[in-house]
Amino acid sequence: MVAVLDVGKTNVKLSAVTADGALVETSSAANPVLPGPPWRHHDLSTLSEWVFETLAALSRRYDFHAVVPSGHGSGGVLVGTDPDVDDGAVLPMIDYEQPLPEGIRDGYAPLAGSFLDRGSATMHGATHQARQLYWMEQADPLAFRQARWYLGLPQYWAWRLSGIAASETSLLGAQSHLWNVAERGWAPIVSARGWERLMPPFAKAWQRLGPIRPELVRRYGMGQEMQVLAGGHDSSLNHYRYHAAGLRDFTVISTGTWIVGFSGSTPIERLDEHRGMTLNSDVFGDRLGGILTMGGREFSHVAGSHPPAEPVPIEVLARLIAQRSIAVPSFGGDDGLFPGSAGKGRILGPLPETKMERKALALLYCALLTVECVVTLSEDRLVVLDGSFLRDPLYAGLVAPLLPERQVRYNLDAYGVAAGAALLASHEARELPAPLTLSGPIDLTPLTPELRRYAAEWSGLARAVPGERDERPNTKGNLHG
Repeated sequence: MVAVLDVGKTNVKLSAVTADGALVETSSAANPVLPGPPWRHHDLSTLSEWVFETLAALSRRYDFHAVVPSGHGSGGVLVGTDPDVDDGAVLPMIDYEQPLPEGIRDGYAPLAGSFLDRGSATMHGATHQARQLYWMEQADPLAFRQARWYLGLPQYWAWRLSGIAASETSLLGAQSHLWNVAERGWAPIVSARGWERLMPPFAKAWQRLGPIRPELVRRYGMGQEMQVLAGGHDSSLNHYRYHAAGLRDFTVISTGTWIVGFSGSTPIERLDEHRGMTLNSDVFGDRLGGILTMGGREFSHVAGSHPPAEPVPIEVLARLIAQRSIAVPSFGGDDGLFPGSAGKGRILGPLPETKMERKALALLYCALLTVECVVTLSEDRLVVLDGSFLRDPLYAGLVAPLLPERQVRYNLDAYGVAAGAALLASHEARELPAPLTLSGPIDLTPLTPELRRYAAEWSGLARAVPGERDERPNTKGNLHG
């Protein structure tokens, strides 16, 4: 059995997972945030108690041989030399949605380097680890000089558990702005700011750093036989689970708060930072073309509060398509796939009149965003969908006919990160592909011609400037509530 720690922005999960990636049990807790000073930050001390106590409790029920941490790519911790001193941090871990002081934003911009140095556009708030480091350096130079390591989120927890500090490419290659994936080396800002001293030696995501620290074994009663792996970036570990199952030359689209797409075949010259495209790293250090947009947030804007739990009826969807009720991007504060669209999203045509119609329109809108992600990212014939949007059977059914030259399959397993992380523990010993079940989408053939005409109109409107959108007949204005 493998214990997987998955640290998200909002929630943290600790799971017991079999060696072949099947979830057995999971516990979750909110990832607490404090208001500051010096900035809004994660309460690592409170979270540490939950992590250690929960891991100890799970280890008394399961015979874990490994612990694998995973986490999002916008978090890192500046630490000292001793993981037992409070939470190990010399400065609080910045909440990446914390707005930046103007001086930090302006001071960082000329230091950030080229697109290949950054791997992404410069995004909102304090998203990028390099920008967080710059902020900490400017805000408290004394504490910054006293720091020993800067650790990405999974490697911070690996250090807390094992006492061994490591760097890892999939985490650094997730828009940290610290790592040039194409050149497999540090971005220029690292040497320019003298940050090399903060960067520990590299470890592979599947590498065993060491056993649980004796202090944790004594204090919490953890199993001392557990080995701590370096771990990696959550979405990259989800991608790895498909690689471990033997898939090659595929695009995976994962849905939740973000729609995240990855393909190992995307040429660098195809990447456009102004269209939500990124250059990521897989766990092997190889390039992954990426694309991301806040699909879950867009869904919530259109669906409204408390959408119905039931799946969308096909007749409701067909009615919205026939009457040309169209949601055009972007409702949130991020451009996503369409430059200049932030905050300009609206509903064109007749407004949905019921909560179910609003949910149906949101689902249709996010299916169109998904298709846009796929065609922008790669030419891969195989497209694998996973994540929360698949709770509605119509989602995959809408995507497939809009990608007629592709083979669209979906995976209903909602614990892809945990599965991929657990599979790391057997990476070097694996002789056969890991088990994986992929399904085909529902057949929407009767709706397909009208759906394709709708999608073509949506594509033109999504790319139009807002004033041109208003020229479309039957515009009813914005959707509120």
